[in-house]
Amino acid sequence: MQLDPRAFLWDVREAALAIQSFTSGMDTAAYAGNAMAQAAVERKFEVIGEALNQLSKFDAAIAARIPDLPQIVAFRNQLIHGYATVKVGTVWNIAQSALPALLKSVQVLLDELG
Repeated sequence: MQLDPRAFLWDVREAALAIQSFTSGMDTAAYAGNAMAQAAVERKFEVIGEALNQLSKFDAAIAARIPDLPQIVAFRNQLIHGYATVKVGTVWNIAQSALPALLKSVQVLLDELG
C-alpha cells in the first residue's frame, strides 16, 4: 500500500476540527471542570502529534512546512508518556491560541496537494 502525505494531513485536520468542536462555547473554567472534554482534547492532540511525526518520516519536505512541528510532536510525547505533567491550562491555551494556525497551515497543504 502506497502511503500518501494527505492521509496524515487529513488526520491532523480532522483532529483539530474535533478539538474546536469539543471546546466550542467553553471558557477556561468550563474546560477545567469537564474531565470528558479534557480527555477528548488530549486524545486528539495525541492524534495530531502522531500524524505529524509519521509525516516527518514519510515526507520531510512537506512536514518542514508545518510551523512548530517538533514542538507539536514533543507536546504529544508529554501527553502520552508523562515526561512532564501537562497542566489543564496549558492544553486549553494551546487549543485556543496555536491550534487555529496549525489548522490553517494543514488546510493550505491539503488544498495544494489536491
